[in-house]
Amino acid sequence: MGVAAGPIRVVVAKPGLDGHDRGAKVIARALRDAGMEVIYTGLHQTPEQIVDTAIQEDADAIGLSILSGAHNTLFAAVIDLLKQRDAEDILVFGGGIIPEDDIAPLKEKGVAAIFTPGATMASIVEWVRENVRQPTEA
Repeated sequence: MGVAAGPIRVVVAKPGLDGHDRGAKVIARALRDAGMEVIYTGLHQTPEQIVDTAIQEDADAIGLSILSGAHNTLFAAVIDLLKQRDAEDILVFGGGIIPEDDIAPLKEKGVAAIFTPGATMASIVEWVRENVRQPTEA
């Protein structure tokens, strides 16, 4: 969202029917502890709900976590909805159980980064800080 004032705002979401949210909660806490504002949407969110939340919350980024195998469909739906809503400035990144062969096609669709099992919290926080926007100093 450009050079907005205040901390980076990230919506962390669990799209689809995936019921495992420990990883998303750990990421949300790591981002929060790094000084970012985090909006966690909870389980079973539709792409429409996620995009609506991101726009309403004036988010800088959406972090999607998925373990169910529906990442190609759900990540693409979020990206498409952001385009339809003229909100392409909201960066989308994701993580979870995503096969290596699916990462490049997801990035081609507009997902900025994919974090797979083994990614450290520090590397994710650093990536968000370097790629979303620089918070304005108070």
